[in-house]
Amino acid sequence: MTVKLSKADKKLEYDKKLCRLLDEYSQVLIAAADNVGSNQLQNIRKGLRGESVVLMGKNTLMRRCIKVHSEKTGNKDCLNLLPLLVGNVGLIFTKGDLKEVREEVAKYKVGAPARVGLVAPIDVVVPPGNTGLDPSQTSFFQVLNIPTKINKGTVEIITPVELIRKGEKVGSSEAALLAKLGIRPFSYGLVVLSVYDNGSVFSPEVLDLTEDDLIEKFAAGVSMVTSLSLALSYPTLAAAPHMFINAYKNVLAVAIATEYTFPQAEKVKEFLEDPSKFAVLAPVAGAEAAVTPAAAAKEEEKKEEPAEESDEDMGFSLFD
Repeated sequence: MTVKLSKADKKLEYDKKLCRLLDEYSQVLIAAADNVGSNQLQNIRKGLRGESVVLMGKNTLMRRCIKVHSEKTGNKDCLNLLPLLVGNVGLIFTKGDLKEVREEVAKYKVGAPARVGLVAPIDVVVPPGNTGLDPSQTSFFQVLNIPTKINKGTVEIITPVELIRKGEKVGSSEAALLAKLGIRPFSYGLVVLSVYDNGSVFSPEVLDLTEDDLIEKFAAGVSMVTSLSLALSYPTLAAAPHMFINAYKNVLAVAIATEYTFPQAEKVKEFLEDPSKFAVLAPVAGAEAAVTPAAAAKEEEKKEEPAEESDEDMGFSLFD
């Protein structure tokens, strides 16, 4: 015979369970549970079993348990969960990959009919085509200004019609029509609103970032730092290469305009004094391009050691 627990005992057991989960898990997904049925929630629990635990409860009870746990253990990080406990939400404690857990939760969405008074989460469009309804049902379509025609003894919708817009409440006529057409326009499930990870709270959109996205954002940040450093003439690690190159260009320009010279400018000045040397480089490049694949293959066979990489820049040996 099972012993029925009192409300006080149930609260005590809930407090122990929540405190144990806070000690055991450092990652929590806060998910909205609007319009989620008990069977659907049970299926989600089964799908996450092994590495995640779904905990539902009253917000006031969860807040009290978290506050008491923080005072007892000194764990102030868990207090960051308190502002997130608003509305019909649940906690998903997990040790797995946060993105994978969120994707697993999203698999358990189920279709739902449009009930009267419900706020539409999406736009509802009735597609054109044969409805299978007899002509006596045309009154539903007339009330909603849906153009129809009678085709082979049934009502046919001529053009697609936006029946309900996102954010609007579902009326009785719209709900009745969608029920007659067998359309279940909405789908509901646990929707992750926020992510708690070792005391940090962030939006679930962060989980969608890839390594390429992070590299792109980092490169954009470095580019901004470089631009700002160059504009202010303030040396930074990012701007240093550009500053050296710009300084070299300035010194090179002075050397070309005057008799002053230095090793990295001598070859440039030599080419400028005798422009015909520029023409020498073009035939060499053309001859290299004219090498046939067969000759190139033979040349590769003859090479036993890789050639040393050239440090020359445009043939001027600027940094020798």
